Amino acid sequence: MTTAMTTTTSSSQILCHTAAFVSETLSQSELRRLLFSTLRRRLPPPLGSSQTAAIKSLNLAAETLEKAIATSSAAVRTSSLRLCEKLLLSGPKSPFSSLLLSLIYGLCRRSIDAAVCILEIFRSEPALARTELAPVLFEELFLVHLLPVLQWYNRRRSQILPSLSPNVSYENDDVSVNDMSVAFPAGSNSLSKMSGNQTAGLKELESSYERVLDENCRVFSEYFREVLENKDGGRVIDPPAVVLELSEGSDEFRYDDRSSGEDKAGFENGRYNPIWAEAENSVESFSRGSSVRRRPKSPPFYPQRVALDNIITGHKPSWSLGARPNVNSDSELEESSLGDHSLDSSLDSEAEIEEDNTRMELFDSRQTQIQKLKQPISAESSRSSPNPLMADSENQSGGGKFTPPKDFVCPITSTLFDDPVTLETGQTYERKAIQEWLDRGNSTCPITRQNLQSTQLPKTNYVLKRLIASWQEQNPGIAFSPSDNPSPQIEPMVKPIMPSTSPVSVISQAAIDSAVSELRIAITNLCMSEILKESEMAVLRIERFWQEANVEWDIQNMLSKPPVINGFVEVLFNSVDPRVLAATVFLLSELGSRDNAVIQTLTQVDSDVECIVALFKKGLMEAVVLIYLLRHCILNLVEMDLVDSLLMVIRKRDDDLANMCLKPKSAAVVLLGHIVGGSESIANTVTSEKALERIISSLESESAEEKTAAIGILLRCMQQDGHCRNTIADKAELAPVLDSFMGAKDEERFEIVLFLSELVKLNRRTFNEQILRIIKDEGPFSTMHTLLIYLQTAAQDHCPVVASLLLQLDLLAEPRKMSIYREEAMDTLISCLRNTEVPTAQIAAAETIMSLQGTFTTSGKPLARAVLLKRAGLDKIYKQRVRMDQLSNFSGEDETVEEEKAADNWERKMAFVLASHEFGLLFEALAEGLKSRISELCSACFVSATWLVHMLNALPDTGIRGAARLCLIKRFISIFKSAKDTEDKALALLALGSFIRDPEGMQELNSCRRDIVKGLRELKRYTPLAFQMLKVFSDGQDSSAELWDHKELVQVDCSENGEVLSVVCFEDKIFSGHSDGTIKVWTGKGSILHLIQEIREHTKAVTSLAILQSKEIVYSGSLDRTTRVWSIGNEGIQCVEVHDMKDQVHNLAVTNSFSCFIPQSNGIKAHSWSGGSKMLNSSKSVKCFALVNGKIYCGCHDSSVQEIDLVTGTLSTIQTGSRKLLGKSNPIHCIQYHSGMIYAAGSSLDGAAVKIWSAANFSLVGSLSTTLEVRAMAISSELIYLGGKGGCVEIWDREKQNRIIDTLQTGTNCKVLSLAIDPNEEVLVTGTSDGRIQAWGLS
Repeated sequence: MTTAMTTTTSSSQILCHTAAFVSETLSQSELRRLLFSTLRRRLPPPLGSSQTAAIKSLNLAAETLEKAIATSSAAVRTSSLRLCEKLLLSGPKSPFSSLLLSLIYGLCRRSIDAAVCILEIFRSEPALARTELAPVLFEELFLVHLLPVLQWYNRRRSQILPSLSPNVSYENDDVSVNDMSVAFPAGSNSLSKMSGNQTAGLKELESSYERVLDENCRVFSEYFREVLENKDGGRVIDPPAVVLELSEGSDEFRYDDRSSGEDKAGFENGRYNPIWAEAENSVESFSRGSSVRRRPKSPPFYPQRVALDNIITGHKPSWSLGARPNVNSDSELEESSLGDHSLDSSLDSEAEIEEDNTRMELFDSRQTQIQKLKQPISAESSRSSPNPLMADSENQSGGGKFTPPKDFVCPITSTLFDDPVTLETGQTYERKAIQEWLDRGNSTCPITRQNLQSTQLPKTNYVLKRLIASWQEQNPGIAFSPSDNPSPQIEPMVKPIMPSTSPVSVISQAAIDSAVSELRIAITNLCMSEILKESEMAVLRIERFWQEANVEWDIQNMLSKPPVINGFVEVLFNSVDPRVLAATVFLLSELGSRDNAVIQTLTQVDSDVECIVALFKKGLMEAVVLIYLLRHCILNLVEMDLVDSLLMVIRKRDDDLANMCLKPKSAAVVLLGHIVGGSESIANTVTSEKALERIISSLESESAEEKTAAIGILLRCMQQDGHCRNTIADKAELAPVLDSFMGAKDEERFEIVLFLSELVKLNRRTFNEQILRIIKDEGPFSTMHTLLIYLQTAAQDHCPVVASLLLQLDLLAEPRKMSIYREEAMDTLISCLRNTEVPTAQIAAAETIMSLQGTFTTSGKPLARAVLLKRAGLDKIYKQRVRMDQLSNFSGEDETVEEEKAADNWERKMAFVLASHEFGLLFEALAEGLKSRISELCSACFVSATWLVHMLNALPDTGIRGAARLCLIKRFISIFKSAKDTEDKALALLALGSFIRDPEGMQELNSCRRDIVKGLRELKRYTPLAFQMLKVFSDGQDSSAELWDHKELVQVDCSENGEVLSVVCFEDKIFSGHSDGTIKVWTGKGSILHLIQEIREHTKAVTSLAILQSKEIVYSGSLDRTTRVWSIGNEGIQCVEVHDMKDQVHNLAVTNSFSCFIPQSNGIKAHSWSGGSKMLNSSKSVKCFALVNGKIYCGCHDSSVQEIDLVTGTLSTIQTGSRKLLGKSNPIHCIQYHSGMIYAAGSSLDGAAVKIWSAANFSLVGSLSTTLEVRAMAISSELIYLGGKGGCVEIWDREKQNRIIDTLQTGTNCKVLSLAIDPNEEVLVTGTSDGRIQAWGLS
């Protein structure tokens, strides 16, 4: 075997052609739809769950790809494409998956990957790829290598049909799109002349030819893939040998052993193409004299379909380069630039173009052969063409005679069409010829070789037939009588050619002429007669013509004219004959469905529409179809009072109604959907009329519009009269509803989601879960994944409903397992709840969360509030809310117990999912909603928060109770204190009861004990829960602050280390910083402080210590100008980093990214851990500060207080200072921030040593009147500790701002320099100037 001299193909050429195919496919949605449809039909039938899942994955990937192409968001497109790629790569390979991957890679600008995927289709399914998916790509990329195959085919064909092969040369051959003279001589029925052996031989040759082409596609696709993978050109890849015919007696292929230019003899006696695959096209030669080389677009290897527009206008397809008279220059040829289709602008580098040009020079010799095979006839050669019948009608043949256009000639008989029929492939044939082709057992199109879905021939192509008649009228002297003579003579005739002169045709034509004449008389009577009876008879006659014509001849244009339509309307106005009225409406409906001009004529006069509506309301049910066609022009459809009549049509069986262009029931459902959507009261009429079952059956309709309308009607019925919900849930088939979701518009999709969401609001939990499982498992695609994709693009106020349905579907699985669907749904609900810019979305999110509790009335209203009131002890209110028929559908006590068990299980699972998301993030969002001024939002958030907090008692303790307490307990206390409504007080009490077992929650409650006790006394007559809570608070004390007891635990003398300048607490450890640079670590056990570590790495005093709780790190600031970072371990601390602060450090505060401290000079220095620093408030001598939530509160030497916003850099004054030129200054010695309040301790000269401001508006809200010179301060949830001179610590009530009698004494001749409270508020630690550390236990 030797290898043929095959043209070498570069990677740039391969990428250029494949990129053009991908780009064209991406730019044309209709082309993609056709390709996807073709590939879906080729998928194997699902025989198991794995195959079903694979098909669903492919469909889902196709849908996601369409979304990615349509979206304008780059982020959504990227995520969608990544999801598609993962989905396809995880499934089995198929041509469908390869095509989808090529489009994905095309959008991602991965041109090589896209090309490899396309080549994989040609390798795995070559016949499908070259005939249906990418025929142009096959011609441009593969055909150039297959000339030996064509030569082989022509030799074999000539051997089989030696007497039928025309003696023509390729240099003078004009090949038409519809030219089949390759196999059949002109002027004869060649099929009948072929012997049985010849027919069998041709079929066998065709089969061999197909297999040879397939094998060559596989071979060359592998070759092209190797070229693409050889990116660096490091190895030489020779083209493969061309595969030829099967060897006799074996299944092995024979390979071509001749060079491409050796043998041209094979082309002399026959055409290169198979019987079905010749087309009129030329290949442009390369322009050698031009500096810019244009790549020619090769003609299709298979003839392309001729569009109707091309037939009518006379245009050739865009790839056709047929010659015209006097056209000789290349500039006048149509060209197509492949560069416009390139996916990557850098595809052709200069080096690649140069290489391409060099190789194209070698390619010219082979291209010349293709030109000879396909070159159109020139002006000179056309005169001697052996087959002038195929020339264009504008071209002149010898003697000035004209030939008909190619599209008017049958490709089988080579004669003018008499009865043209257009197959589903787009090719047109003479009816008798194609029928004979089919009768021989063929089931494919002779030209395209595509399989025909049906072998039943369609109706006559009257458009083409009229064009032929028009051409004959314009050329009355032309006769077209093809014969075997290469130069047929055209004999002039006196009158136009008749299609057929057989006796049967003459009789048939006479019958048609008689019918047309009778029809014209009927139309004339309809339009002109003033006698009603004649007009009525004319209508009945026209209806009979329409029914019997079977579109064998066209009467639509005759009937669609405005005078005829007006004649029909006049009959409607005047006739009382039901049969005539029904016939008239039928004709107008049929005409209007085919021609929009009829609709425009009917709507020009309002009285015409009113007449049709009046007839419909009087019982002419067929008129509903005509009203449907007019619906877009009727502005007041709702006001026409059509509901009763529409329901009457809907209740009728289809068999009782006329067979029209549209089923009357379908029209009625669509119209009812329009009316129900615009009126709130009509839904009750629909449900009371008992037409629900018929409307529910429309969910299974093949009409997408009817299905969508039925969904809208049923949704409105459930929203306005929820009692029909059970009927709909019981009888509705949800699979068609889910199927329609993919092809629906965004508004229709939300209607479907809303419909499904309303459907799962039944008063029986078990039924709800059954429906949820149906929604999850049925449908052609993954419902959850489809909802997830839709959730990303849905409108903001639609998102909560979509997220709710997605969350409920996800909850059918184990709630403790992680799920992307759950995370996305929860994030969406919280995002919508916090979106203050869209209040409707906030309200929808809050109400959705409330309904997730899972209990509903028979009308579908959420029962969450009523259930909570019952649990709070208000049984009477609950019974008033819940009607006694709530459980009326239950068959017995056992079923009631089962329902209650299912409801409790659902409630626990849902509460766990909602509360545990992001460690209680939903509580924070609900707390924000409780502050809203929108009453609906505030009310829904209150019920949702009460439910979730109450359910914490039934859920495992994962720490989320603390998050709920931090976010909500103060809001519940506030509501309990201020609410005037008994129900609101009871709900707040139910929520507060969940915090009694929480020590920290109890502390919060004790801070407002008096007000809580007061409210409990008011509620105890309504609910036992209030009486139980009252017992907890009924200890007789007037203030919870007075309940605190302080017991001295231990006192340690550290005077050898100097003053105790700073103390901090972390878990069970206490850290102290001393003036000699020592840091000590203590642990408290019982009443003894154990020193576990003493370390001295600072050279000067440790002025301050700061804890970073999130990282378990302690920072120490010192006068030695450094800050050290210490990691906290079980046995002590270890220095891990030292920062040079370049200034003395006083009063250190830290965050993850920076620290703040008071330097030796004025202001505050902000130091980044990465090394940079910045001075703040440099005009003030700062004495102390507090860093909270990105804001610094400064206390200065001149007794002023400022706020510095680190985000905006703004400085606000809380208290102005006083400059004293003489005398002692009054500095702010310490400042603290707690619960939105700023506490600043300064001089007591004005009677208030400690002043309290609101951090929100800087208003002075209180003060502590003490004479103590305060040097240190610590604040707990209820108490304020002030330390100063004399070694005493005063205790103040934080809420009442009054002093408690107790005073803690640390010494007499010292100052309290530092105070600290442990996070649990169980220990108070003091550090004094005489070096002592003292601890008190708080209880």
